[in-house]
Amino acid sequence: MAESTTVSKKKKAKRPVPIGQVHILATFNNTIVSFTDTKGGVLTTASAGGCGFRGSKKGTAYAAQIAAEKAGQAVKQIHGMSKVDVYIKGIGLGRESAVRALQGLDIQVEAIKDVTGIPHGGVRPKKARRI
Repeated sequence: MAESTTVSKKKKAKRPVPIGQVHILATFNNTIVSFTDTKGGVLTTASAGGCGFRGSKKGTAYAAQIAAEKAGQAVKQIHGMSKVDVYIKGIGLGRESAVRALQGLDIQVEAIKDVTGIPHGGVRPKKARRI
């Protein structure tokens, strides 16, 4: 018979990260807010869908604001983050409201950068029509 041994896991110590980055992915269907350290390692994340919004409400500016507040409160409480650089990707409605929500949490926004992808070369053309 197998012995039932309980392995006690040590709780990982939450390191203080006073300066970090916020990556906001704002699509028409959802908004995802991720707080990272300066190297890009994710500390905490929140999305409009994870905050209880469903369907077309996930893409709204209000849902993005709630997601940013949820992630911001968590990273402030656990890691003590106070200054951030903001990287915004996408063309959704939650772009600006997520950044404003951060400023409301007394997280100082140092820089805002748009990293939305730009197509260069376009899609592959249709094959030539044969008659």
